[in-house]
Amino acid sequence: MPLGKEVKVMQCWRCKRYGHRTGDKECPFFIKGNQKLEQFRLAHNDPMYDIIRENNRHQKDVRIQQLKKLLESSTSVEDGSISSSSECKEKNKRKKKKEKHKKRKKEKKKKKKHKSKSNESSDSD
Repeated sequence: MPLGKEVKVMQCWRCKRYGHRTGDKECPFFIKGNQKLEQFRLAHNDPMYDIIRENNRHQKDVRIQQLKKLLESSTSVEDGSISSSSECKEKNKRKKKKEKHKKRKKEKKKKKKHKSKSNESSDSD
């Protein structure tokens, strides 16, 4: 212990300083190393890791079952009508085209009426 500071005889390979090894938390490069490996190590050292992982799996399984039930119920209702979503989309497109066509016809009729009225009023003057 020279000058009141304890120095270990080992040298770190990352930072090349004395007093600790590569994997020690004292090293300034401890966190800057392989981030994924460190996260994996910390997660597996955590006693709650297995419980949290099982809980997440259970939640995913429950969600999958709910979605399957929803899918089955929706397909059983639609069996009599539309069989696929692509057909439904096509029908919606057709409806929109028809509606646009009807609107255009109505606008043309209004313009014709408006023109004829303006022509009649100018003729009478």
